[in-house]
Amino acid sequence: MGRNVLASSLKNASFSIVFQIFCRCITFAINAFIVRSVGRDVLGITNVRLLLLESTLLFLSKEAITRAALSSRHNKLCTWAQLVNQLWITVPICFFLSMPCLYIWLNWLSAVDEHYYVQYRFGCFAIAFACIIELTAEAPIFVSQVFCFVKLKVVMDTGHIFIRSFVFIVLVLFNKGITIYAFGIAQIISAITIIVGNYAFFHLYIPRLKQYRNEMKRVDDKYELRKTFGNYYENMEDFPFSSVKELLPGVLPNSNSAFNKELQILVLSFTKQGILKQVLTEGEKYVMSVSPVLTFSEQATYDVVNNMGSLAARFIFRPIEDSSYFYFTQTIARDAKLLDQNREKVNEACQVLSYVCKTVTSIGLIGFVFGQSYSGTLLLLYGGSDFVEGGLPELLLRWHSLAIVLLAVNGVTEGYMFATNTSKQIDTYNYYMAFFSVAFLLLSYQLTNWLGPVGFVLANICNMSFRISYSLFYIHNQYRDIGRSPLMSFLPGPLFLTVLALGGFACKISESYFIDSSVFYHILVGALCTGLTLITWSFENRELLRAGMTKFRERKLSLTSETNLIN
Repeated sequence: MGRNVLASSLKNASFSIVFQIFCRCITFAINAFIVRSVGRDVLGITNVRLLLLESTLLFLSKEAITRAALSSRHNKLCTWAQLVNQLWITVPICFFLSMPCLYIWLNWLSAVDEHYYVQYRFGCFAIAFACIIELTAEAPIFVSQVFCFVKLKVVMDTGHIFIRSFVFIVLVLFNKGITIYAFGIAQIISAITIIVGNYAFFHLYIPRLKQYRNEMKRVDDKYELRKTFGNYYENMEDFPFSSVKELLPGVLPNSNSAFNKELQILVLSFTKQGILKQVLTEGEKYVMSVSPVLTFSEQATYDVVNNMGSLAARFIFRPIEDSSYFYFTQTIARDAKLLDQNREKVNEACQVLSYVCKTVTSIGLIGFVFGQSYSGTLLLLYGGSDFVEGGLPELLLRWHSLAIVLLAVNGVTEGYMFATNTSKQIDTYNYYMAFFSVAFLLLSYQLTNWLGPVGFVLANICNMSFRISYSLFYIHNQYRDIGRSPLMSFLPGPLFLTVLALGGFACKISESYFIDSSVFYHILVGALCTGLTLITWSFENRELLRAGMTKFRERKLSLTSETNLIN
């Protein structure tokens, strides 16, 4: 297989960042529309209660299976037929999970106002149905990820968001009283889009790949064939499917058992971990839903501020985490010590981990420092004066900016740990995750009773600190024997930190002088300080940037030489 996994991971991260920006812009626009036109209660029901149901079903149904399948594919633990069968198990799992979840969402959680209950009930069933049918596309989605069809993922995700948003907005503009109905209908239609799009791609791609292979036997010149077919069919000698039907369970020829025992063990380990991780990820929403700590209006306020405070985590850190996880699963073997693995790959992984951690930590610190001066300005521009009245949204966003720093570090370090853990190590970590989960839920409930919505943020900060400490300890022990550790250059340099601190101080002064008289001047000061900070970071990390530019030039020269050979 000649595909460049690192290049594919970087490209996937880049496209994902752009997509997440696009997705967040649409989501924020819709949320602002709901807050200003429909009301916060509806936003609390859709964005907290219904999306929590979707997150719970999809995460518990597919997360463990997908992660285990990626690792098993790299280590060649099972056949493609076994992988396809395993991926299709997500559909009945989601179906059976939806029954108790629907009962809980409709009967056990804090009551919804009678005015919205009928729509809320429809929304719950619509979400469950959308999740079940969406998972029927899990096999082609997995195949596209393994064979590095990055553009397909971007197109499908963008189309999914666009269609869902378009359907929702059209229905709400037609009748604002059916907002929750519109939300459920949009989820179903967007799920159908994912299914049709992914299967349609492989329905067209597989016959074209057959033609390419036949021509390759006759011509045996990939540069000549690239003129006709493009470069999407190169290095696909290991592509195992000869028909789109083979993406269905039990169709692909298989001389082994239907399911792989080692894969099942790995799935079980990830399942235990996944349940705990879901509690940690969505813990505050579970607490809000189970206990009437906050009204739906307050939940909506917290959700809007939480989404805004987590912008960096969603459209920068999460894509980097996903791409890094994929890269590390394909580079570092789980079942062997680093000393026994390819030294060049180990050194590359060490360097990549170090650079990624330094970069995301720098981004997190920038968000924290400037977030102290611009939280109120951002919320005022977004939700209006009524939304920021009382100061709670601004206080929440300032605390979120502190959590961003920890989110940045945790995403990458924990992702590396999950990508390289053995099944035994995953099971060991599950015990720690259980402790973290219980501590997080208790802290969330108690701190929220004491401090209101801010308690959720403080509980998250404590939780992230625990998880980061464990991940760093694991990384330190793993690299101890090879005499090189990614933690040696883990944090940003002193010059960057000094300029960042001075910039933050200048912005606080600007907030005191300009916020009441001219928001524009206050924003201008922040832009200048941010620009100076980024220039300082670039200077201090010029070797990293130089290495990146060198890689970019090498790739450009390679493409140019290939084009010249074709011509």
